[in-house]
Amino acid sequence: MQQGYTLAELAAELGLELAEETDSSKRIYGVNTLEDAGPDELSFLANPKYAPQLDTTKAGAVIVEAKQAGRVKNALIAENPYLAFAKVLVLFSKPQGEFSGQSPLAYIHPDAELEADVTVYPFVFIGPRTVIKSGSCIFPGCYIGEDCRIESNCRIYPNAVLMSGTKLGKGTIIQPGAVLGSDGFGFVPGEAGIEKIPQIGSVTIGDNVEIGSNTTIDRAALGETIIGHSSKLDNLVQIGHNVHIGRFCLLAGQSGISGSTRLGDKVILAGQAGLSGHLKVGNRAVIGPQSGLTRNVKDGEVLGGSPSMPKNEFLRSSVLIPRLPELYSRIRKLEKALEALTVGKGNDSFS
Repeated sequence: MQQGYTLAELAAELGLELAEETDSSKRIYGVNTLEDAGPDELSFLANPKYAPQLDTTKAGAVIVEAKQAGRVKNALIAENPYLAFAKVLVLFSKPQGEFSGQSPLAYIHPDAELEADVTVYPFVFIGPRTVIKSGSCIFPGCYIGEDCRIESNCRIYPNAVLMSGTKLGKGTIIQPGAVLGSDGFGFVPGEAGIEKIPQIGSVTIGDNVEIGSNTTIDRAALGETIIGHSSKLDNLVQIGHNVHIGRFCLLAGQSGISGSTRLGDKVILAGQAGLSGHLKVGNRAVIGPQSGLTRNVKDGEVLGGSPSMPKNEFLRSSVLIPRLPELYSRIRKLEKALEALTVGKGNDSFS
């Protein structure tokens, strides 16, 4: 059975403060929501709408802001409870998979270079001249083509694909079914029909990047498609050829970026946001859900709607849209009333 952590150990590990009268020797064996946590589990409060649950939770301890510490028996005080809880989850999470070594049921080309402690599950294909560094783990069904480079401590989950020349930085995670380095969408109309433009570039992924399930990142036509350090891509994201994404970006599910667009650092794309090609999006920009972006974006801009517009303008417009039939009817009545007044004045002039 897992030994757990005392609250004193958790506070020291995470740099948190124990509230007064908290039992520092209390041992925690798991984590859970305020509603479902038991006496041996830790929970947290980040969203104020769940504050009433502090009065009913059975959690053994709760991570809260200082102003809420008096409402629970055992409290760990944090400036950002959500971030603190995320760090707690790292302590209690169990890594996927228990296999170790390099399975004889995998195909590893003789010209590939794998460091000794790389884990390779059965039914993996690793092509020639590919290099995989220490601590990385390749799960079943993965295809890793020729001339790839995978730095240390990467995890590539089942059925992911890395086409030739793909490079992964340290600590990168590729979720199941993701495809990196497939051909970009390059075609040109010709006399004989639509001609394919060969895509001869590559994909380069920075350190500590996470690529979600069934996300696709196209290889460049020339040069590189680049995902910057510590950026996180959700499931079902589409990245076109020659796109450059900066550091610490967050791309939510079903967002898509057309070819040769550039994102700065700390950009956020909400779900189903779509970006046209050859655009520049500045640092810290936020593109709202289902937004259609067709222009460049300055640093720090927050946009919404399709076509996209400043967020506040979009919100005001969204409120008015359901009222358009009513407003149209009122305008027509005012126009008729104004017309009647105008005709009346005209008749008076002839009296």
